[in-house]
Amino acid sequence: MIGEVVLSITNIKKSFGTNHVLNGIDFEIHQHEVVAMIGASGSGKSTLLRAIILLEQIDDGQIILAGEDISDPRIDEDKTRAKIGIVFQNFNLFPHKTVLENVSMANRIVHKMPREEAEKIGMEMLERIGIAEKAKQYPDRLSGGQQQRVAIVRAIASNPQLLLLDEITSALDPQLVGEVLDLVVDLKKAGSTILMATHEMSFARSVADRVVFLHNGRIEEEGPPEQIFGDPQRDATKEFLSRLRI
Repeated sequence: MIGEVVLSITNIKKSFGTNHVLNGIDFEIHQHEVVAMIGASGSGKSTLLRAIILLEQIDDGQIILAGEDISDPRIDEDKTRAKIGIVFQNFNLFPHKTVLENVSMANRIVHKMPREEAEKIGMEMLERIGIAEKAKQYPDRLSGGQQQRVAIVRAIASNPQLLLLDEITSALDPQLVGEVLDLVVDLKKAGSTILMATHEMSFARSVADRVVFLHNGRIEEEGPPEQIFGDPQRDATKEFLSRLRI
């Protein structure tokens, strides 16, 4: 059963000077759906994610999150960002904060939760991903895979309506990729609503409910993974996938 619409994007456009990065993007994400965005570097994936979380101001179009127009310039940006979790490829943990402090900060500072309650939630989540023993350590004492798992936990600790994942395995050694992707599988099973940009085609094929192929700032093709990877309809999609030899 398809859930209610969590995110609706209409005719999103964004340029940097003469470089038209987003050329009219339209799509929706429903509750509990996992959508994977694929495409070559520079196709607009990261810019779109940054626009959704209001780190990039769009030139035109509309972004609706849970019925609210968050592209309205009068919107409270901090309040809006509190409803969205995002994980970048380079972890972005606070180096001067312990692991537990990193994962409990959003609930304490943004959601005004008492420290004891926020840290209790943080510890429970660290236990779930198997690194509770690292709670008092600083990020530089963790492996890259552990740091990225902590970054994901930090993003979901406040139970966001939407989770954005931006190439979260790109900065990892190959042997660490699996442990991070396993956590995303767990999030899917738990019912998270996820929009992810990824170069991990086999992962997108096995986990995503829908795949969106971006090409030259447009959605060239979208559909179920078995159709996009097994029977692509557009020439640009076929060419992109053929270069990957999947």
